[in-house]
Amino acid sequence: MDIESETANQANPIEIIYEDEHLVAINKEAGLLVHRSWLDKGETRFAMQLTRDAVGCHVFPVHRLDKPTSGVLLFAKSPAVARSLTEAFTAHEVTKQYLAVVRGFMSEQGSVDYALSFKPDAIADKFANLDKPAQEAVTHWQSLAQIELPFAVSKKHDTSRYSLMRLTPETGRKHQLRRHMRHLFHHIVGDTSHGDIRHTRFFRTQYDCTRMLLHAQTLALSHPVTGEPLLLKAGLDDQWMRIMEEFGWVSSAED
Repeated sequence: MDIESETANQANPIEIIYEDEHLVAINKEAGLLVHRSWLDKGETRFAMQLTRDAVGCHVFPVHRLDKPTSGVLLFAKSPAVARSLTEAFTAHEVTKQYLAVVRGFMSEQGSVDYALSFKPDAIADKFANLDKPAQEAVTHWQSLAQIELPFAVSKKHDTSRYSLMRLTPETGRKHQLRRHMRHLFHHIVGDTSHGDIRHTRFFRTQYDCTRMLLHAQTLALSHPVTGEPLLLKAGLDDQWMRIMEEFGWVSSAED
C-alpha cells in the first residue's frame, strides 16, 4: 500500500498521512518535538499530544525523529501494537529512507560502517551510563542529484558543491545520519550540531532556508496486526520545495 498526502488537513495542526484503528502516522514538521523533554522546557507543542488530540485517543511513540528532522513519524494506538512495532524496529524489519542535502559531491552509492560512541545530553541523559562502548552503526547512501553553485562559501574554492542524497540507516543510533555525514566530511546543510556553519549560513542567507535539510521521506513495514505491507510517505515542506525547484531537483526527490 502506498499512502501519500499532498496537503495538510487544514482542520488539524498536524498532517496525518495514514490512520486506521491500530496506527496513525504523521508528517512531523521540522522543529517539532516528538514529546515533552527537559531539554526544551519552553516548548508547548509536541507531536504526540497534537496527534492524540487529532485522532481522539492515546497514542504511543514507537520510534523517534530529531527535533530539526521532518517526515514520517509513526504512533501506535495501543500498548500491544506499540510493543509489536518496537520489536519490529529492533529486529531491523522496518526500512526508513531519508532525503538529505549535503555539502560536496558524493559517489553514486555506498555505505558507511562506523561505530558511534555515546554522546549524552546534559539533562536528558543525566543518569545514563557514560561508559557505554561505541555501538555499531551502518548507513547506506544513494546520490540522487548534484549541483555546483557559483558562490565561494569556503575560501579554498570559488564554487560550492551540493548533493541530494537518499540515506537508508540499517541501525538506529542517536543522530546517526548527521554524525555519519560529518564523519564522511559531507555535512548535512542546516545541521547546527554536526554540520558546517558556513554552508548553513549560506543557505539561510541565499535561499531563506532556516531548517536542517534532513527529511524522513518513507517508512516501509508489515502492518503489525494484518501483516499487509505498508508504505508511508511524507511530502516536503515549503523550504525543501524551494530548494528543490531552485536546483532543478524536484523529479529526483520523487524517484
